[in-house]
Amino acid sequence: MPALLRPAFTAFGVACLVSAASIASSGTAFAQAKQQAAPAQQAAPAQQQAPALKQIALTDKQLDGVLAAQKDMDAITEKLPENTAPDQKVIAKLEDVAKKHGFAGYDDYNNVVDNISLVLGGFDPATKKYVGTEAVIKTQIAQVQADKKMPAKDKKEAVDELTEALKTPAPQVENKGNIDLVGKYYDKLVAALGDDEN
Repeated sequence: MPALLRPAFTAFGVACLVSAASIASSGTAFAQAKQQAAPAQQAAPAQQQAPALKQIALTDKQLDGVLAAQKDMDAITEKLPENTAPDQKVIAKLEDVAKKHGFAGYDDYNNVVDNISLVLGGFDPATKKYVGTEAVIKTQIAQVQADKKMPAKDKKEAVDELTEALKTPAPQVENKGNIDLVGKYYDKLVAALGDDEN
């Protein structure tokens, strides 16, 4: 999904989500590091412009709506060039899809996805248990450092990027019930949302 369509926090949240999906599916530590750190670094300047994430208590209905809407959302956003602001026609299509799936509009849909991403970023993909974003990044650093096949230059770059990601932590999950709810939908959410940045 092009970065300009989403609030700044989402770049970090999706980075965590995509990183989690990468660990679970590929086991390639360098790819994880690139996906984890690069969007987080891009998000840092943008965070000064965008408002902070409005945390909400998620519901089953909202998660079902995100899962149902994702295919339609992807069909619209995958055609957009990277880092290009969508025109009014595209925004109208995104609004229509969001409303079709039970959201007040595209902003409401984005806020729900951001809240999901915040929680998913703290899940250990190996155990599918919530451990927090910092623990996930530290595990990734250890995986990169232990990877004997990775060239030294790539390893250093990956560790540096992950270390940088640790310096810009995600906010704490305010609604602890979201952790159990997202955990219940974990596999479906990673499958649906994990492809956004791949």
